[in-house]
Amino acid sequence: MNILHKTSLGLASLSAVLPACAEERKHPAEDERPNIIFIMSDDHARQAISIYGHPIGQIAPTPHIDRIGKEGAVFYNNYCCNSISGPSRAAILTGKHSHKNGFMRNGNKGFDGSQQTLPKILQANGYETAIIGKWHLISKPTGFDHWMILNDQGDYYNPEFITENDTTRHLGYVTDLITQYCEEWLTKRKNPQKPFFLMMHHKAVHRNWVPAERHYRLYEHVSFPVPDNYFDTYEGRYAAQRQKMNIYRDMYEGHDLKMVAGIGSDSLLYDPWPHAFMGTMTSEEQQRFLEAYRERNDEFYAQKRSFKEVAEWKYQRYLQDYMACVASIDESVGEILDYLQRTGLDKNTIVIYTTDQGFYLGEHGWFDKRFMYEESFGMPMLMRWPGHIKPGTKVTGLTQNIDFAPTFLDMCGIRIPQDMQGVSFRRLVEDGKTPKDWRKSLYYHYYEFPGFHSVRAHFGVKMERYKLIYFYKEKIWELYDLKEDPSEMKNLYGKEGMEKITEQLKTELARLQEVYQVPPKLCR
Repeated sequence: MNILHKTSLGLASLSAVLPACAEERKHPAEDERPNIIFIMSDDHARQAISIYGHPIGQIAPTPHIDRIGKEGAVFYNNYCCNSISGPSRAAILTGKHSHKNGFMRNGNKGFDGSQQTLPKILQANGYETAIIGKWHLISKPTGFDHWMILNDQGDYYNPEFITENDTTRHLGYVTDLITQYCEEWLTKRKNPQKPFFLMMHHKAVHRNWVPAERHYRLYEHVSFPVPDNYFDTYEGRYAAQRQKMNIYRDMYEGHDLKMVAGIGSDSLLYDPWPHAFMGTMTSEEQQRFLEAYRERNDEFYAQKRSFKEVAEWKYQRYLQDYMACVASIDESVGEILDYLQRTGLDKNTIVIYTTDQGFYLGEHGWFDKRFMYEESFGMPMLMRWPGHIKPGTKVTGLTQNIDFAPTFLDMCGIRIPQDMQGVSFRRLVEDGKTPKDWRKSLYYHYYEFPGFHSVRAHFGVKMERYKLIYFYKEKIWELYDLKEDPSEMKNLYGKEGMEKITEQLKTELARLQEVYQVPPKLCR
């Protein structure tokens, strides 16, 4: 079934889905153009940032990341267009949905670096550009005066960095190294008179959650709240029943959970990628790591546990390591903010903190992302711009990662290319309110099936209250009332009384696909 054929609407203009421009904003003078530091972590759940108020974030706070929001804006309805690393990064670079920028799934031949991108446009308009850290788009970065990227996913300890000249292993913890190299680039820029755009891309908090040595025991004795739907049975949700991203069934006990063969053992249980974990540590680092986990691992074997108790033990191990990795990211953000203050750059630098998509921290029993459900679809984002964004601003309008590029160009006084599918949300952050003509719906499309975790391909539409999802290979629909069912446990599709809202959402979904020019062959 091709959803494009479910409506009699003709091809809509782009303005039919995108909000109209507000009054012209004052463009900065040539010598007042803002710098931009775009800090992006990997797989950082909104629940794990304390300013959002989730119980996990309250137990393990992130004061430095919070500082950006307290001194600027916090986004409460920010979303990705395709919840997986490479495609999200491509959407951010281009301001276009996956089918338009050509990078629809991880493992593609590579991002087409010859196309128009945000750094290229900034570079052409006098900005000095750099990316340091995770790239994960296979092809060589383009549009950057300086680039230093992790090899593939990157390693937590002693990672390899690729530059124009070589691939070299660097000794240290990956988050600390990226922070150090970003500060070095900022300090040694070729032309300090030029405004700059720096993409500071962290590996953390990506699987398999290996903390910095100073944080091995940070949450050792902390008990995190288990989600109410941790033991979800997925009733009425076909695709959820068939995923393979369950913490207590699908996590690799050695690689992900650092579990060993028995009391006193130094032999990890199943680890399909040993070279990507302890394989990059020195022998001394390996021994210190094993010693730090020994007491907890021994305790696991010291008593019998029921299936439920083992499942909850695995959840605690996952969260303890995940949040310990977050701690290093938070320290990194604090270091960069302090650097800007020390150097006076803070006065005219836009600082953004976000991640490539959301992530599950035990909701539905899961880790990872991919689904259009709120935990993976939603992206945390905080933004600070002194003199332009009032401290404590709350952005509640629907925003998406395709909007980042046009927004940054708008803030820099640079014309937004007409073929960018995102729109500038500058007025939302500067005015602190959502205009009446702002968008009322978002389009999402996930393509990667077959693939890791067996999440079925799907697309959908989200509005303020309702969400409609279509698993198009299986021709199965899901409908959720986010007001009454924020955890998305009850599929209302086909239920009595939902006929009118279902038809409205199908019509809106078809309209979005026409506006964004989604090829019919990608919808079946």
